[in-house]
Amino acid sequence: MRFNRMLLSTTLVVVALVIQVSVLARLQLPGAVPDLLLLVVLGLAFVYGHMAGAFIGFGAGLLADLVPPADHAAGRYALVLCVIGYLAGLVRPDSGQLRSATAPMIAVVAAAIGSTLLYAGVGALVGDTAARHVGLGSLLFTAAVYDLLLAPFTVPLIMALARRSENDPLGESQSSGGGGDVAARWNSSGTGLRIGKQRGLRVKVTRARVARAGRIKGVKRL
Repeated sequence: MRFNRMLLSTTLVVVALVIQVSVLARLQLPGAVPDLLLLVVLGLAFVYGHMAGAFIGFGAGLLADLVPPADHAAGRYALVLCVIGYLAGLVRPDSGQLRSATAPMIAVVAAAIGSTLLYAGVGALVGDTAARHVGLGSLLFTAAVYDLLLAPFTVPLIMALARRSENDPLGESQSSGGGGDVAARWNSSGTGLRIGKQRGLRVKVTRARVARAGRIKGVKRL
């Protein structure tokens, strides 16, 4: 990934994790805890694509596994967010912008339910049965509701920041293989560089036509 992607992704992940651990986890809400880290991974994957989404999800999950008060095996949440980030990148909006809230909200609900099920499934494989005592149905319902309520205030903002970082003139130039990335296509059609080249080409063509017309008129006068 490019440096601006890494910088923005790291900053957003760290801020989201701090807010989740210090604020959201202490609200004592019934059921699950609102997963701001999951929403950050979704927002970045919607813009950067499935490969970047998988890398960001793995890094964010691994950081959450290591930061106190984590009480589970390291790598468990990293696996969950890696899978979620990859899948979210596959269903990213074609235009790179949210024209309708329906599809992203469905993706948020699916990610909340899928991450909870996957986390509980991995836990069952390593002998963690905490989800059974809390109630898996309650966890699924509350996780979907909390993330759905939080998503309109976070996902569009994260996507806007990600697209803006892609449009940074100091960043790397777009490679020929980057046409499949939403932000890359948006960047190549949204900068002023292409417009400037087109205007310069039009001016050259106009000048050539004027000069040609002048030569033709001179020949006719002779």
